[in-house]
Amino acid sequence: MSLFNVLRASLAAALITTVTVSALVPLPAHAQAASAPAAQAPAPAAAPAAPPSAAVTEEAVENPYGLKALWNQGDWVAKGTLVIMVIMSMGSWYIIFTKVFEQRAMLRSAREDADAFWKASSVKSGVGSLKEGSAFRYIAETGIQASDHHEGTMVESIDKHTWISMSIDRAVGSINNRLQDGLAFLATVGSTAPFVGLFGTVWGIYNALVKIGISGQASIDKVAGPVGEALIMTAIGLAVAVPAVMGYNWLIRRNKAVMDSTRAFSGDLLNVLLSGKR
Repeated sequence: MSLFNVLRASLAAALITTVTVSALVPLPAHAQAASAPAAQAPAPAAAPAAPPSAAVTEEAVENPYGLKALWNQGDWVAKGTLVIMVIMSMGSWYIIFTKVFEQRAMLRSAREDADAFWKASSVKSGVGSLKEGSAFRYIAETGIQASDHHEGTMVESIDKHTWISMSIDRAVGSINNRLQDGLAFLATVGSTAPFVGLFGTVWGIYNALVKIGISGQASIDKVAGPVGEALIMTAIGLAVAVPAVMGYNWLIRRNKAVMDSTRAFSGDLLNVLLSGKR
């Protein structure tokens, strides 16, 4: 064998050995991570779905600083103030509703009964068409009575025109006074209810400060509750005063419309009685 063949066989054996060793040596960690297929990456775990039958429940928490707590924790002054404002509110609403019904009845009587009265042949027959207890019947009966009982009495020194006019005016004044009943109470409630509520607020804050001073704790939970309960008094006072003031102004305006119809009826009745037609 020649020397060339020996060298060629040795180089081939060395090359085969190098390739075999390279295949057996492990690659570095970052190289293995880079060569790992993306499909082998672990998938993120899916969040468990809420069961469809699960219902969300909310627990009702009672307000520890509300009106109920104010009544339970208040002294006799605070409770008395609340009772007074409740009475004022109930009285105001009672007067408002009763006056509205009374005014509505008088306005209806002015439209319907007065028309029937003037279509009658005489004043006395027209009185029978008016409703019992109505304001217009009261005025008509007063005028007829003044006209029939003028002669032979103490009032004959007064001329007939003046006597009948005075009698009808007194009847109209009585109706006006009846319409004004209760409005003074509404005015009083509207002007005093805010101050009654303010008195309850001042008294409640005073008691709250005394309790805070005794306990020695001025944290927000110790201050907010008692002070908030005291401020409820002011809110109640305003809630009582506002309807009373608005109802008073509204009823005054409606009274004016009622009295305009009443005075018009009384003036026409006076002229008919003075003409001698009864």
